[in-house]
Amino acid sequence: MTNAPSRSTQDPASEPPEPIAADGVTEREPGQSFSPWMAEATVLVVDDEPGMRNFLVRALAPRCKRVAEAEDTAAASRMLDGSHFDLIVLDNIMAGRSGIDWLQHLRNTGFFGEVILITAFADLDTAIRALRAGASDFVLKPFRSNQILNAVGRALDRARLQRENFVLKRQLTGHASLRQEPGTLVGTSTGIRQARAIIDRVAPLPTTVLITGESGTGKEVTARALHTRSPRADKPFVPVNCAAIPPEIIESELFGHLKGAFTGAASSREGLFFYAQGGTLFLDEIGELAPAMQSKLLRVIEDKRVRPVGSEREAAVDVRLIAATNADLAAAVAAGRFRQDLYYRLNVMSIHLPPLRDRAEDVEPLARLFMADISAGLGVAPLDLTPGVLADLQAYDWPGNARELRNVIERSLILGTFPSDVVTGRADPLTAPDSAPASLEAVEKSHILAVLEAAAGNRAEAARRLGVSRKTLDRKCAAWNV
Repeated sequence: MTNAPSRSTQDPASEPPEPIAADGVTEREPGQSFSPWMAEATVLVVDDEPGMRNFLVRALAPRCKRVAEAEDTAAASRMLDGSHFDLIVLDNIMAGRSGIDWLQHLRNTGFFGEVILITAFADLDTAIRALRAGASDFVLKPFRSNQILNAVGRALDRARLQRENFVLKRQLTGHASLRQEPGTLVGTSTGIRQARAIIDRVAPLPTTVLITGESGTGKEVTARALHTRSPRADKPFVPVNCAAIPPEIIESELFGHLKGAFTGAASSREGLFFYAQGGTLFLDEIGELAPAMQSKLLRVIEDKRVRPVGSEREAAVDVRLIAATNADLAAAVAAGRFRQDLYYRLNVMSIHLPPLRDRAEDVEPLARLFMADISAGLGVAPLDLTPGVLADLQAYDWPGNARELRNVIERSLILGTFPSDVVTGRADPLTAPDSAPASLEAVEKSHILAVLEAAAGNRAEAARRLGVSRKTLDRKCAAWNV
């Protein structure tokens, strides 16, 4: 075997020591600061020189959540099989496999984390090969602590921005399930008080939770409440509407994919399990998953490992899972539509949200909350919720639950009044403005068009507010030539 090139005599381990503070951390230059995301990062240092590993670990360990070290790529591969790392600091010239060759292998098998290459033998060819292999940055030897810390900070900042941009892009393109919602269940009814008690008890635990209830009862709000009261509150909360993602791409959405894994996969991409790393993944409408996807999700829950589409490599994930459904999963299990073992895995702890028609006392606090929030968002003055209006709202059955109530408040603010087809109870909502009885289809069309208008024509958002699938909304719009 050919011997590796000799080391530069200017390795940091042999340099005069930098100023060290009392806590063992290299002192910063005046006015210098490093990325705030470093405190949450897990880093793997790969170098066959003990002195270099020690130097890097001393620089990184006081500022990062966890720093591990490996003496070669074989040891590093074993560590990656068992743990998740946000970033790898990788030496290029090592006995055996070079850093660039190993990095290329990592990218080809589904490692999406940041990688900083360090080398004493830098030339244009090495730089091009490193970037083509997927290096985030490379640092030339000799270097000082601040240089590697800055490189790590830049890489983590870039990764964070990419993930935030991805989430924002999903919002803008109609994935409304990622929209931020307040994590508080509002109401004084027995059912809501019981739900809040369960949330307070189970939120601090890593337990998987299944939230049940009709569409619009507040299942995502409940999931956010569990997240914000958990030790993971400062980590990502990633909600996914399983019914809104086509079955043929949901595996890629959840687990990620490699470049060329399927038609249209022009580049590799992380899945939502990775975006939720350290935090909470909320799978809404879990009952809509196809049987094949149910099997793959069960394996992820059991093994806590994810395999991107097209990859032979599994990656460890640390995610708390919360699921929700408006369907009767027990009946779906009995009918053979839902896996029994997955149902038991999800239903470790359950929270049931009663429909709004069974808790009329919650209508007023919800209406006041929606009025304040939506009027502020629209920049209009709130309407007066008079005793008569409140009585009308409380008299209605609310088949769309709290989501429908929110839509009514929003529509009323847009119109500037509570018209007869919005105010319920004494003014029958199924009565046309001229008091002539309207057909059910006419009322349905009027309501759906009003929600579409309030959602600025965004059908995915309108479908979410209406509590129906996007396919159902598209079908009705096509029938009405909308």
